[in-house]
Amino acid sequence: MDFSAALKAAIISALVVLISGPFVIPELRKLKFGQSIREEGPKSHQAKSGTPTMGGLMILAALTAGALFAAGFEPSVLLALFVTLGHGVIGFVDDYIKVVKKRNLGLRPRHKFLGQIIMAVVVALIGSLFLGVTTELWVPLLNKVVDVGVFYYVLIFFVLVGTTNAVNLTDGLDGLATGTVAVAAICYAVVCVMFGKAALASFCIAVAAACIAFLRFNAHPAKVFMGDTGSLALGGALAAAAILTKTELLLVIVGGVFVIEALSVIIQVISFQTTGKRVFLMSPIHHHFELLGWPETKVVRTFWAAGVVFGLLALLMV
Repeated sequence: MDFSAALKAAIISALVVLISGPFVIPELRKLKFGQSIREEGPKSHQAKSGTPTMGGLMILAALTAGALFAAGFEPSVLLALFVTLGHGVIGFVDDYIKVVKKRNLGLRPRHKFLGQIIMAVVVALIGSLFLGVTTELWVPLLNKVVDVGVFYYVLIFFVLVGTTNAVNLTDGLDGLATGTVAVAAICYAVVCVMFGKAALASFCIAVAAACIAFLRFNAHPAKVFMGDTGSLALGGALAAAAILTKTELLLVIVGGVFVIEALSVIIQVISFQTTGKRVFLMSPIHHHFELLGWPETKVVRTFWAAGVVFGLLALLMV
């Protein structure tokens, strides 16, 4: 791995966030891009209402600058940026509709899916034509490679949709998604090195550095939220890293925290609709621990630690 390139990616990415924050956050406040807090959420969160959102724009600018400065216009990095920024655009439109147009539901699901289908098609085409991405699937632990044929392209879509939505669900506490994505991105930087993809490793380092720097403003008590602009984009970044390293199934382990968050929502919905009872006090599961009396900072740090454990477990599998 070119450590100088990784260091450049980290420094540039972090500096863009740290320098832009004091200028961007007041502008978001002036534009009244404030977060609306759901009434059905924890009562303690009502105090967060009006906190500037869409801070994900800072993260996107930072990781783009860091990745391009370190890796240049390397094809895999450009494709990863396309997926990341593409989801960032979807998230921005979603945030804009919620915050400015005052429509709580935001962008319609079918419009989100259409955008993600387009990105999945582009990834499949460019990946297979220019980057040697095949329809083979590596199975961790078994260390077997299975050719799933045309179903691989369906898998790409589900990896994109599943990861972006899982990260989005995790973004419910100050610094929670930011920290867990940073851990997962560092883990994927190591995976990229193992698979001989140095340029993509720099992209992952840029993502991690942007997230870590963003904690300066997003840790409790948060001065700004990333919004869907950031959470969907960061989910896209992790999905892109998994697809381009051909470790799509490993992402389930690397992003174990995100998987648990998404499963908690699915379980809660199914349970309530079939039995009328809730499994958790509230979902996603981070709210369950809040309602058990855990301080927000304890929940966040515990989930960060879980992310580290999942990341190490994934690296052991590799």
